Amino acid sequence: MSAMPSVEAHAAELAASLHGPEKVRTRLVDEIREGLADTIAAHTREGEPPEGVFERAVREFGTPAELAPSCQRELTVAQTRRTSLTVALAVPVVLAAWSLAWGASAVALAVGIVGVVLALGTLAATGSVARGLPVPGWLPLVAAWSGTIAGVAVVPTTLALALTSAASWPLVLLASVLAVVAHGVVAGSARTCRRCARLTPA
Repeated sequence: MSAMPSVEAHAAELAASLHGPEKVRTRLVDEIREGLADTIAAHTREGEPPEGVFERAVREFGTPAELAPSCQRELTVAQTRRTSLTVALAVPVVLAAWSLAWGASAVALAVGIVGVVLALGTLAATGSVARGLPVPGWLPLVAAWSGTIAGVAVVPTTLALALTSAASWPLVLLASVLAVVAHGVVAGSARTCRRCARLTPA
């Protein structure tokens, strides 16, 4: 097998072992693919025999199994930020829709505020200001379960409010649609975040 197909196989094996935001995953795999190809090219220019250059480059650069843990950590942080941002944006929209259709609910408001505060705290802990500091291993799970709770709570709360609401049906329909959309987006992101957290080495 020539070096370039071997590089593609190396990149494909690494990509298959990673989970998280597709854009970040693609960037990481592309960077590693290009770095490995550059290492092979450098050894080739030095006159090394083609049949051994790929194996030597991999020994220096790392196998997919060796590279995956650090890549997965970065993907988990990226997914944690994505989930937290989703909660921080979606929950206030749902609360606003609830208030518009049914009036403010102290319980819903308290739950929403707690969810948004946790999301904003997570964003701060994983943002550029905190870059270089280790991300606590429990933080992705906190973000994931906060998103899960927020996503699950939205639908039954909306249903209960809709059944007891005296508001006009267009407002109820608008609030319900927003709640269902928010549930899908938040719950899906939280599910991916939980999976990333499980895959990230301690």
